[in-house]
Amino acid sequence: MGRAGCSYRGAERLASPSPVRRFRPLLLLVIAVSCGAHGGLGQVVTPQCRIQKCTTDFVSLTSHLTPAVDGFHTEFCKALRAYSACTQRTAKSCRGNLVFHSAVLGISDLMSQRNCSRDGPTSSTHPEIQPEPCNYHSRTQHLHTHSHTHSHTHSHSHSNSRPGYLFCGLFGDPHLRTFKDSFQTCKVEGAWPLIDNDYLSVQVTNVPVVPGSSATATNKITIIFKPFEGCTDQRVYQAVTDNLPAAFDDGTVSSGDPIHSLSGTDGAGKVRALWISERNPGHHVELHAGYIGVTVIVRQLGRYLTLAVRIPEELAQAYDATQDLQLCLNGCPSAERIDQAGHLPLPVNPPALGLQLQQLRRPSYSSQTQAYPYGSLQVFSNEGAKEHCREKLEVQDIYFHSCVFDLLTTGDANFTVAAYSAQKDMESLHPLRDRWRIYPRGSASSIFHSHFQTVEHLPLLLLCSLSVALM
Repeated sequence: MGRAGCSYRGAERLASPSPVRRFRPLLLLVIAVSCGAHGGLGQVVTPQCRIQKCTTDFVSLTSHLTPAVDGFHTEFCKALRAYSACTQRTAKSCRGNLVFHSAVLGISDLMSQRNCSRDGPTSSTHPEIQPEPCNYHSRTQHLHTHSHTHSHTHSHSHSNSRPGYLFCGLFGDPHLRTFKDSFQTCKVEGAWPLIDNDYLSVQVTNVPVVPGSSATATNKITIIFKPFEGCTDQRVYQAVTDNLPAAFDDGTVSSGDPIHSLSGTDGAGKVRALWISERNPGHHVELHAGYIGVTVIVRQLGRYLTLAVRIPEELAQAYDATQDLQLCLNGCPSAERIDQAGHLPLPVNPPALGLQLQQLRRPSYSSQTQAYPYGSLQVFSNEGAKEHCREKLEVQDIYFHSCVFDLLTTGDANFTVAAYSAQKDMESLHPLRDRWRIYPRGSASSIFHSHFQTVEHLPLLLLCSLSVALM
């Protein structure tokens, strides 16, 4: 008799007798359950039916198990019995729930395949895992687990969600994206603090870009990682135009003892609590502070620097009244704003580029540190600037409009690359994809995207998973 299922490449391998492959169908079911819950499909998983919690616990208990490890069979059966017991406890509230009944059938099938007895010891739902003290994610995950265990018998009104992260970026003339996703264009000439809390200090220095214009851009960035007991001493990183070092001021490239394995970055191995990665010499450097969950990206494009930061929300809020002047936190002072409540007025007349061009052609500037030579300045028309920005930025969001503003203001094509790189850095660090796009106030794109929602094909994924799981 043929078996119903979804036709796709590799499906036949899921039916193979390999111990690992035998429970892949259930993992597909887990994916469907999780996606359905996060997608808001209340008809699949209701607040009263705790099948998602049962499945999540089972994955947590078995994620580290492999058939090559001694005791795999015993531990896997204990996890299955715990999974089965959890489904029994929520059976009443899950009557008529398709996911619940499919999970019950999947558990029965796996128990038969692994010759697991129905009676016997079960795994602990919250096994004790020692946190890594210099790994922020490990520490917070440990605290979250214990907080969830402690509050399980109390009111469910308490939030036990994972710690949130915030993003801040600065590029161009300069354009600032704050922790609240407010997009501003500011003058802020001189030294200004972007971030200043108990763990991290980031300060930028901005200089005028074009004579006769109020626009400025960043030519110096100073980052201070403050001491953290048991993990790192204080480290200072400083970048200026034409000097983007791959080390801290004291010449070191890392600090602290090795904390955890890392792969896919600079090769597998142990990383330290604080370390620097040089992505492109003289152009792109990343600073990773694993002990506080912070990532900083610094670039030089043309004569100026760009910055992107991701930081845990609880750490960003760790400051006192003397540290309230933080551009990433509160934005630029109103007197320093160039934009008008989200609207960025384009310059009416092109800037006087003659004096600037003479300054940029001085021998003190090196042409090896930017995408376009310093002398490649021109006067852009409005349409010419838009056409140039469209070469890098397909979506006409605020990054595109900032690019147009910068070209009209400076005539420096490097600002196109700066806007593009700033957008890509934001996409790699910003934790919330649905907040990536910001559109100028009153634009057609802004109105359209405020009503647009992506539709996921979750029912198809769920049916696919169920049919394979029942094979």
